[in-house]
Amino acid sequence: MPHVLVVEDDPHIRDLIALHLGLEGLECTLIGDGREALDRVSGTAFDLVVLDLMLPGVDGLTLCKALRRTGANMATPVLMLTARGEESDKVLGLESGADDYLAKPFGIREFVARVRALLRRSRAPAGEAGDGRTGAGRPLTVHGVDIDPARRRVWVRGHDVDLTTQEFKLLYLLASHPGIVFSREALLARVWPGQTFVTERSVDTLVKRLRKRIEADTESPALVLTVWGAGYKFADV
Repeated sequence: MPHVLVVEDDPHIRDLIALHLGLEGLECTLIGDGREALDRVSGTAFDLVVLDLMLPGVDGLTLCKALRRTGANMATPVLMLTARGEESDKVLGLESGADDYLAKPFGIREFVARVRALLRRSRAPAGEAGDGRTGAGRPLTVHGVDIDPARRRVWVRGHDVDLTTQEFKLLYLLASHPGIVFSREALLARVWPGQTFVTERSVDTLVKRLRKRIEADTESPALVLTVWGAGYKFADV
């Protein structure tokens, strides 16, 4: 049974979420304080984190950034909730490491659909997560980066690297086509299919996050390269 952490300070919203996730057959842990949630995510692995932006103790952005840096949930999908729906807030949420974003008030059917999609993507074979067109996917070894689609594992220069679902999708897509330039529009369509809330800036943010995971020097990347005026590519073989 997938285990979902719900971090929401409004008890009515928290209970409503728990009710409908329970109807989906999901186990829920409910927390209303950011500091308590920070302690919990450092040692307990979850299948999904539903995270409110405005929290007492530690706010959602800070919590999401901390979750992505270290601990048991570095690669766990995060669905961020907020009462604000401006594009700048969505970008902040995505930049902090969230995989999806839903503004309050939201319809419960849309919420459940997004939860299903995040869980489905996180459980998908890595090759499918990589570009959506590669079937089961094939193992890759490119420039010291080893990608095992069956286990959804990545090693960079012999070191195991944890990636989020979106980071893995981007890496697999680029690494499986070394030297091929992908425009931001193409990456949006392949990494976030059918999700209209993301923007081209989301691509740049995801590339930055991926570089922090796999590049020896993020100021002079050698693997994920920028092609000015065109997009991004993985280094030629």
